Amino acid sequence: MQWADDGIVLSARKHGETAAIVQLLTRDHGRHAGLVRGGVGRRMRGVLQPGNEVRAEWRARLPEHLGHYTVELTRARAAALMDDPVRLAGLAAACAVAELTLPEREPHVASHGATRALLDALEEGAEIWPYVYVRWELGLLAELGFGLDLASCAVTGSSKNLTFVSPRSGRAVSDEGAGQYRDRLLKLPGFLLGNGAGGDEFNDPKAEIEAGLELTGHFLEHSALRPHDQTLPAARTRLLERFARSTTRSGVNVGK
Repeated sequence: MQWADDGIVLSARKHGETAAIVQLLTRDHGRHAGLVRGGVGRRMRGVLQPGNEVRAEWRARLPEHLGHYTVELTRARAAALMDDPVRLAGLAAACAVAELTLPEREPHVASHGATRALLDALEEGAEIWPYVYVRWELGLLAELGFGLDLASCAVTGSSKNLTFVSPRSGRAVSDEGAGQYRDRLLKLPGFLLGNGAGGDEFNDPKAEIEAGLELTGHFLEHSALRPHDQTLPAARTRLLERFARSTTRSGVNVGK
């Protein structure tokens, strides 16, 4: 049994003296693990950094076996972010969230493509990367079957002045419909409604991105992870903490 595919390294964990168990997000085979011989050696450590893209060949005697990977680096992503702790935190969070939430060995072509687009934004250092990250998590929720309904207010049915999301139903709520329950609702950033990069609901674009991270983080944890007795990975928690501590320049340029 064997196949070859393009993959994104999600993690590499030492196994035995010299090998590593590597999790890849592949284009056609989904999240898939395999053993890489010599994976903790000096040559392979640089290849198996989370976020790097590889061409992988997987072999096993039976389909249900762990199997072995042979990997070749096709694009080094992680090295470009080493001097930028916030973007590096974004990369680590994306890899950790994908590994924890995506079912193993199920094709997720859309998630693979969206993850590559996120990695492009992170590597380029574009100011929009935090918006891309929040949208990436929103798309991941939809692919997992937990998509949010942001088209109209759950209370009034109106599509105007949508500023909140119900933490239970995942439906948008307008400012008028929130009423006395507004303190119990999650904030809805305008950029998730297509209101430009920053929207008009927040005076501070950084605060809007933090609200987006809190929104998607809530549903990832409560809908995708908690039913399996799991919580958000530490890397995702650190991303929000680093973002909150960072200083802004040029709008939402929260890199160094």
